[in-house]
Amino acid sequence: MIKKTLSSPAAAPAIGPYSPALQAEGFVFFSGQVPFDASGAVVGQTATEQARQALTNLHHLLEAGALTSHAVVKTTVFLTDMNDFAAVNAVYAEFFEKPYPARSTVAVAGLPKGVKVEIEAIAMSE
Repeated sequence: MIKKTLSSPAAAPAIGPYSPALQAEGFVFFSGQVPFDASGAVVGQTATEQARQALTNLHHLLEAGALTSHAVVKTTVFLTDMNDFAAVNAVYAEFFEKPYPARSTVAVAGLPKGVKVEIEAIAMSE
């Protein structure tokens, strides 16, 4: 199996021993995208602002693989407060069109650097 790492200088850097995205066997697996800018600083205070940055990072990684949001087949959204669900949904709808990717949304106790949102994805690369 051939695996290829995807990264983008415009997206948040990995903050540990993992690939931002890994292409393998016709799929691209995106690590959880958090609301960090390219320097690793947190962007935004609200869940809306943070979701927008996380999805912007995902967009940059999709571009690195010559893909668009239409290639995304599954996402998982992690929220530290489920009361932010509607706000994140509104931003999510700006980045994806019908047919929407399958999705899970999970409430978690905490995320890196105290952010409110993390979004991971799986896309088809072929």
